[in-house]
This record gives sequence, C-alpha cells and structure tokens, in this order.
Amino acid sequence: MKLTSKQRAYLKSLSSTMDPVLNIGKASLTPEIITAIEEAFHNRELIKISVLKNCYDDPKQMAQMIAERSNSTVVHVIGKKIVLYKPFKKDPVIVLPK
Repeated sequence: MKLTSKQRAYLKSLSSTMDPVLNIGKASLTPEIITAIEEAFHNRELIKISVLKNCYDDPKQMAQMIAERSNSTVVHVIGKKIVLYKPFKKDPVIVLPK
C-alpha cells in the first residue's frame, strides 16, 4: 500500500504518543517476532516497534523486511523506532485523509 505524504504525516502524528508494542533485541528478526507482529496487527492498525541497543541490524532494513513479511506498510523509521501500518480489512478504525 502506498501512502501519500499527507497520510504518512497523519499516521506519524498518531504514533507520536504511542508506546512500543514490541522490543527487538540481539536475536534480531526471528519467526517468533514476526508472529508477534502479525498478532499485534489483529488488535490494532498502527504499531510502534523499538529496536534495542544490543541489536546491531539496521532498523531501516529491518522495517522493510517486517513490512514484506507482515503485508504492512512502513510509516517511518526514526533512530531505533519503527512505525508500521496495516488497515483492518473490515471496518478500518483509522480513516486516512485523501
């Protein structure tokens, strides 16, 4: 899903007050982490993930891999924080601006 700059800015503003749902540590991206991310998308459309200091992988590359595996969209990556968006198929809660 492609986001416009207006939609991306709207999602960034929503995510600014959110706490991270998951922390990724030195084990990096394991199948369990991907499963946990997919489960988080069952409850919410927008999630924030924190990459801990002991994880030496690049957060931007990790965000792309997570987005591909979970069929979500990368909103943005700032430092060691990743924000992903995946709308609900039925009755989306977040209404994006046009």
